[in-house]
Amino acid sequence: MRIAMRVGLTLALAAAVGLPVFPAAAQHVETGVETVPGMPPVPDRYNLYSETRSGKLSPAVANALPRVYVPNLKSNDVYVIDPATLKVVDRFRVGINPQHIVPSHDLKTLWVTNNAEGRTDGSLTPIDPATGKPGTSVAVDDPYNMYFTPDGRSAIVVAEALKRLDFRDPQSMALQSSIPVPQCGGVNHADFSIDGRFVIFTCEFQGSLVKIDLVGRKVLGYLELSKGGMPQDIRVSPDGKTFYVADMKADGIFVIDGESFKELGFIKTGIGAHGLYPSRDGTKLYVSNRGSNQIHGKPHGKGSVSVVDFATRKIVATWPIPGGGSPDMGNVSADGKVLWLSGRYDNVVYAIDTTSGEVRKVAVGTEPHGLTVWPQPGRYSLGHTGNMR
Repeated sequence: MRIAMRVGLTLALAAAVGLPVFPAAAQHVETGVETVPGMPPVPDRYNLYSETRSGKLSPAVANALPRVYVPNLKSNDVYVIDPATLKVVDRFRVGINPQHIVPSHDLKTLWVTNNAEGRTDGSLTPIDPATGKPGTSVAVDDPYNMYFTPDGRSAIVVAEALKRLDFRDPQSMALQSSIPVPQCGGVNHADFSIDGRFVIFTCEFQGSLVKIDLVGRKVLGYLELSKGGMPQDIRVSPDGKTFYVADMKADGIFVIDGESFKELGFIKTGIGAHGLYPSRDGTKLYVSNRGSNQIHGKPHGKGSVSVVDFATRKIVATWPIPGGGSPDMGNVSADGKVLWLSGRYDNVVYAIDTTSGEVRKVAVGTEPHGLTVWPQPGRYSLGHTGNMR
């Protein structure tokens, strides 16, 4: 508080004598959020998604083709969909077992995480968003998923099978350091505190979470969830205070206090709660319910999407997949009108109207997983399929 007041007085004096006051610095003081060094300021402390609203596209994505990139886990390829026509316009081979397509922190590259399950030849394949074409893959240990530190100085490769988080150079992917997470079997998804000080990862195979200090680069603690036992995606609330954790066994989402690292509650959604995606206006959370509690599910399950109101933590709509399905991972279109999700066990992609819940389908490869929609609004990416800020 003293720091904020001192900086505020400095800004006031600067304005009084005619010196320039930079908007970013002013916003930083006004919100009262003291971020870690190098992290962009938080313009709105009550909505950390304020810069991901429709229309707020960064100049860095000005030349990006509007596309949906779909990694197919079993056919080892990526399908490229034109969202305007719902047609597959390209297809190319990548590494073994592509899991997610991850926008880089600087928004200039899309990385395909090929973790080569049970093998030692994992890799990352870069895609140029301006052309939609892949580049030369980089050998990386077990990249199930990938995130970026809020300051952009490191990529965090989630080496799931190794129970390890590898911090790498965000451009070359050269290893910088590692954090072992021995009590986090199935480490896979994450989200970050509003100030960038810590990150919480889910531990799929141990029914728990792990909290990581990003400043000291160390484990702060583990939290066992009260029921369920298979946490998947995790997303922070607009005000940065609580984290929502989808649990595929519990069929719903846990609510976690980020600072105290304690469980606050549980919201029942649907069978196999899996992916979490904020609406473009930051008021709703879309929850993909995969229709199965098993890792290897069957086609035409009781898949659905639940819409949760952030303010009330109540479900305000439920959209079933007609004929059954397996909605998994994805993201929201730049204009917020379409929720794109992979149909994991149905070999399709769902384009879901966020007003009516109407579902359209596009056939893709075998076992599609963490697709991304590009471009998306936001100043920078924290990874996964587009955790934008």
